[in-house]
Amino acid sequence: MTYVTQRLQILHLAYEDPRQPGSGGGSVRTWEINRRLADRHDISVITAGYRGAVARVEDGVRWIPLRPRTGGKIDRLAYFAQAGPALHWRSHDLVIEDFGAPFSTAFAPLFTHAPVIASVQWMFAREMRRKYHLPFDRVEQFGIKRYDDFITVSSWLAREVGQRKPEAIIESIPNGVDDVAFTIEPTRPAHLLFVGRLDQAQKGADLLLDVYARLCQRSEGPPPPLLIIGDGPDRRALAAQAERLGLAARVEFRGRVEGVEKYRLMSAAFAVLMPSRFETFGMVAAEALAVGVSLVAFDIGPMREVVGGGGAYLVPPFDLDCFTSVVLNVITDRNAHVRARELGRTWAQRYRWDEIALRQERHYLQTVGRSNEKNARGG
Repeated sequence: MTYVTQRLQILHLAYEDPRQPGSGGGSVRTWEINRRLADRHDISVITAGYRGAVARVEDGVRWIPLRPRTGGKIDRLAYFAQAGPALHWRSHDLVIEDFGAPFSTAFAPLFTHAPVIASVQWMFAREMRRKYHLPFDRVEQFGIKRYDDFITVSSWLAREVGQRKPEAIIESIPNGVDDVAFTIEPTRPAHLLFVGRLDQAQKGADLLLDVYARLCQRSEGPPPPLLIIGDGPDRRALAAQAERLGLAARVEFRGRVEGVEKYRLMSAAFAVLMPSRFETFGMVAAEALAVGVSLVAFDIGPMREVVGGGGAYLVPPFDLDCFTSVVLNVITDRNAHVRARELGRTWAQRYRWDEIALRQERHYLQTVGRSNEKNARGG
């Protein structure tokens, strides 16, 4: 394999800006990797618009939000219409395209002669079809065939992609965890914790409240309060659900919390609860392991791969009674916190962003090298 050594001009179609309200783990990955590569490559990131979005240079990376910037769904749909044509705005040696909702692809290979890598952190158009009753999955299926090179965030997802495009080049490179998560000191448990986008369709935030209602019924005394950190489209619906279930006094919506404070709240949890209906990686799971706190999640998609030997508790998908029982056991088991800290932090060492960024860059260089060889042969 031929490696290129020149400074690359990389144009990244990233869909989500990490500053965007409700943004998820995909935007974190985009930010963490690009800022680590910005000293060696020229990187511009094109994102969907959102209210208050402004073009900026941050950590050596140029961020360019598209219009409109209303804060509504039209911003996301407009992104998919504009992202491909936007490749004509700037010269580039390589295009990275993050897949995103509702139909994954913006068809970047149709708009450039440069090599394109599909960075797949989301591939759930079938679920979006069920939610909106629109054929998003057909767009996704057609779009995936346009790509020859993929980076996926889990081996589980790599197999899914491989079934749809068997001849493609596919490498699995996981998401990572901020180094500060490994430095947080243990804290006496005080609450249960949910971290993530307040979304019912994927993140199962409605199932979270159903589990907590069962917990309140089955506990001999008042259970630990439930702290919810994050923002997202279903915030009001979840608050209404908590009120309807009689949980409002014991459930606190803290809003978006980042950095050290987020990890401190994790460390002070009996367990991080992750009732997702579907995931391609599950960054919160890796963060919980790195902090050394118990994790309770459904055994879906890549979760068994992500938590590995980290001592997490995986329960049969969508069995709320079983989920509740496991949470009760974690609360009453005095040694659960110690086991989670010992096993979780050891396993989570594989999720260091520095190493992940180097693996990502290596894939970029290999891709450009293959493209150069092909062009030299006149292919």
